[in-house]
Amino acid sequence: MNGEAGTVDGLRLTSAAPTLRGCPWPVARRTARAVAGPLPVERVELAAAVGRTLAEPLAALTDLPAFDTSAMDGWAVAGPGPWRVVGRVLAGGSGAPLADGAAVEIATGAQLPRGATGVLRREHGTLAERVGGAPLLHGEVGPGQDIRPRGQECGRGEELLPAGVPVTPAVLGLAAAAGHDRLAVHRRPTVELLVLGDELLTSGLPGPGRVRDALGPLLPPWLAAAGAELLGGRHVRDDFGLLRDAIRHSPADLVLTTGGTAAGPVDFLHAALEATGGHPLVDGVAVRPGHPMLLAALPGGRHLVGLPGNPLAAVAGTVTLALPLLHARSGREAPAVGASELLAAALPGHPSDTRLHPVRRTAAGLAPLPHDGPAMLRGLARAEGLAVVPPGGLAAGERAEVLALP
Repeated sequence: MNGEAGTVDGLRLTSAAPTLRGCPWPVARRTARAVAGPLPVERVELAAAVGRTLAEPLAALTDLPAFDTSAMDGWAVAGPGPWRVVGRVLAGGSGAPLADGAAVEIATGAQLPRGATGVLRREHGTLAERVGGAPLLHGEVGPGQDIRPRGQECGRGEELLPAGVPVTPAVLGLAAAAGHDRLAVHRRPTVELLVLGDELLTSGLPGPGRVRDALGPLLPPWLAAAGAELLGGRHVRDDFGLLRDAIRHSPADLVLTTGGTAAGPVDFLHAALEATGGHPLVDGVAVRPGHPMLLAALPGGRHLVGLPGNPLAAVAGTVTLALPLLHARSGREAPAVGASELLAAALPGHPSDTRLHPVRRTAAGLAPLPHDGPAMLRGLARAEGLAVVPPGGLAAGERAEVLALP
């Protein structure tokens, strides 16, 4: 799509599309994924590519290994033993061809001399000194033993990884080994985090009418794990004009807000969106916690995701709307709901909405964690995932799909 909006259930997701209100949770996730495509491609040095996403398949520029190498420290031997030891080959060097009955000491990773038929490990060989002659090496070694043949891992031109894979340190190592100096990756989506509320403290103990901001510290690592670049995070007081201007002047691809998504006396987000030319695409999702979440298109191809102010509800909004959108903009594969897993205990459900419940794995299956209220994070801090509970709930012994946590 390269930045263009897609369709969900036949609906074209443009700034003129009708707002989806109280839409089912799976539809909300698909909508967030489809509102925009990957950002433009850049070719960057390897060190600058980590955390981004491959825009093209990664192909080998050389055979790996590029030549026959020794897999062990020991001796490269030719033919049956015993062998005359006639020299040494270290990593980075190459030896003269070996005749039958000859051997050279060799280091792990060193190029195998032509004519070598196997490598005898150091711990498996014994040397017998000979007066006036080359030492004799004794041991047992089979043909091809402890040799890494050229192209064992891959051949030149072979696809190693598909496009859409996040660039991890392991991917960097593979790319370097395969001969790459630069990688084609998508530009990172930029995010500005606006934490709304006069009641929030950034340090110290909560006091009368004041609470600590939990989302300012919690969200940035999750956004980075989705391939985003955080331009900054700041608190915005409960003031319509300040919020309107913060949204209007943000340079970010995604403006992420916390709080203000409902209809309380200081919930100005809907009015600020209208004043800035924004258009809600999703306004409320049938999920608990977090149902008053919001996804909107902003002028200039930008987007806004409004998260509820309660911490666990905001987490639900993050995995429902923010992460799928960021993965799409990063060029990554859609984050899938994990395979279903057995439940060790019942998971009560909402009568009509999907429920996301923190769980951890036990020998008996998934165990629900307590402290799962919209304003609580204690359960999430111990969780290994979020179980997706359909309307009506699930009984012990049934299976639940699980959302991985970053």
